[in-house]
Amino acid sequence: MTSSPLLDHYVAGRWVTPSDEGAPLLDASTGEEVARFSGAAPDLEAMTRHAREVGGPALRALTFHERAGLLKALGKHLGGHAAELHELSLRTGATRGDGMGDIEGGISTLFAAGSVGTRELPNDTIVLDGQPVPLGKGGTFLGQHLFSSRAGVMVQVNAFNFPVWGVLEKLGPGLLAGLPQIVKPAPQTAYVTERMVRIITDSGLLPEGALQLHVGSPDGLLDALTVGDHVAFTGSARTGALLRTHDAVVHGGVTLGVEADSLNCSILGPDVTPDDPEWDLFVRGVVTEMTYKAGQKCTAIRRAIVPARRAEEVVEAISARLARTTVGHPAAEGVRMGALVSVEQRDAVRSAVERLRASSEIAYGDPASVEVTGADAERGAFMSPVLLRAGEGAAEPHDVEPFGPVSTVMTYSSVDEAVALAARGRGSLAGSVVTHDPVVARDLVRGLAPHHGRVLVLDRDDAGESTGHGVPLPTLVHGGPGRAGGGEEMGGVRGVLHLMQRTAVQGSPDMITAVTGRWTTGSQRRDDGTHPFRKSLAELRVGDTIASESRRISLEDIEHFAEFTGDTFYAHTDEEAARRNPLFGGIVAHGYLVVSIAAGLFVQPDPGPVLANFGVDSLRFLTPVKAGDDIAVTLTVKQITPRARAEYGEVRWDAVVTNAEGAPVATYDVLTLVAKTWPPAAD
Repeated sequence: MTSSPLLDHYVAGRWVTPSDEGAPLLDASTGEEVARFSGAAPDLEAMTRHAREVGGPALRALTFHERAGLLKALGKHLGGHAAELHELSLRTGATRGDGMGDIEGGISTLFAAGSVGTRELPNDTIVLDGQPVPLGKGGTFLGQHLFSSRAGVMVQVNAFNFPVWGVLEKLGPGLLAGLPQIVKPAPQTAYVTERMVRIITDSGLLPEGALQLHVGSPDGLLDALTVGDHVAFTGSARTGALLRTHDAVVHGGVTLGVEADSLNCSILGPDVTPDDPEWDLFVRGVVTEMTYKAGQKCTAIRRAIVPARRAEEVVEAISARLARTTVGHPAAEGVRMGALVSVEQRDAVRSAVERLRASSEIAYGDPASVEVTGADAERGAFMSPVLLRAGEGAAEPHDVEPFGPVSTVMTYSSVDEAVALAARGRGSLAGSVVTHDPVVARDLVRGLAPHHGRVLVLDRDDAGESTGHGVPLPTLVHGGPGRAGGGEEMGGVRGVLHLMQRTAVQGSPDMITAVTGRWTTGSQRRDDGTHPFRKSLAELRVGDTIASESRRISLEDIEHFAEFTGDTFYAHTDEEAARRNPLFGGIVAHGYLVVSIAAGLFVQPDPGPVLANFGVDSLRFLTPVKAGDDIAVTLTVKQITPRARAEYGEVRWDAVVTNAEGAPVATYDVLTLVAKTWPPAAD
């Protein structure tokens, strides 16, 4: 794995071996030593300084599209080393299936972040948030919100259960946001993370200083942070609460995102019977969440909330399915659930079960004994799945977090009671509702939403594509209120902007245009006598304009358009009825006729650098156009976005159609693809 069993830090561009011998990290299934972990911290000042002075500037010099390209290349590179990471993952107690969610799942988040960068973010270093806001009556004073990269460092403090995914799901959005990363893995599985970071650094894909690794004690880690820095923590609710009180967070301007363990629930709808497909979906969902990663998931189902009249049947069904779950060495054939990450973790789960037994009884499993396949039960951190049945008024299932293969069944008599039970968890990352009744789904989801970061509604219709209760998706927000930490990660573009600084910029239209690179209404236009459609991307400039000649719209135009398109709405075809319409007072032109004629007024018909029109945004019809009215159009280059891997880019044009009095009758944005150079290079 490395030249030494002692895990190394990666500090300021070089690998650093701690000076002490470290403590052993053991194979979760065999008890054999895998690596050694030193409690000694690296030079944190050097790490943060290197991140701020080297990594940050290098990242921020790249556009979002360039950063996205790095993420996609990195995902592809890691995919080529997945088998190597899987072999190490087995030593954490994870089965091959468990490892898929961690390794391939983690790599997929890089590709997802890369797609966000190219599809939802501009080929620029800032992101505009909304449209300009008028701040005066004359149009000379505007406001514009924008997002920019903070000049800081992002520190990841990760849990032991996902040593690959836990890093990569933060790395993608963080690097897109322009934040260099310092990764602090949990000791138990740090050898997997260390190997992954070596693979990344050996690739040379990321700019120097964009990624560093800290495998020592977290003591003093936040002391080296300051304004502009961000800590992304995944772990226990208790540790998250302690971080919130750190002076760097309270007084030092360091932002903190917490994703903590939570007492997630799944609710079986009152409409579901044992004969319905939803019954099996619920049972399978609970068992999967109990046994995947041996229940060591922050999104696992800890509370199964079921109708009181179905409780015994649910317990029997879950128990029967658990009885078919083989526990053992994760590489052994037929094993469905591997070991917990360590003997210490197994003992902590056993202790939690004992606390739960104060108000619940064990319905399945023995926390102290389990039959194991392919390994020694005494040397490995194995444990039987344990299903409990809560007694009436039980409090412990809403307070005690057994971070292992444990779930508790509890009952409700009404939908309101089910929501109240769920809310007693004081905030959760994920909840699920299993029902085929839309009314039940509506009432439960609306009741659960204030207490959950994500809610899955599962039924026979979406089951074939559903990723399940406990799977965070890179396109959706991962986080939750209250006990779950109150943080937000991933969520597509939301996860990127969450890590950036939003600023309100005020100024004149020309100044707003200069700052943002996007033409703003009221800014100067430029007409140099060359039709903008004759200019390539290299020649176009924001503000380039064409003001068309006018064109009169006749009654014959309106009648022809109605007949040709089939749009015979009375306002265009029936004079008497149109006259009674309080908005029109007579026949008016179709809005799309106005836009079509406007296109004819500004289009340059000869072959040229404009390759295609691919859309119209924000179309608004402002003033009716009647027969005999003259219209003209002013078309202005609003925004230019080159595509990194194509011979063309996107141009957004501001279009304003006016009548003879100069009043706007329609406004919209025209979207075109324009060649970077023209004529194209010869083959």
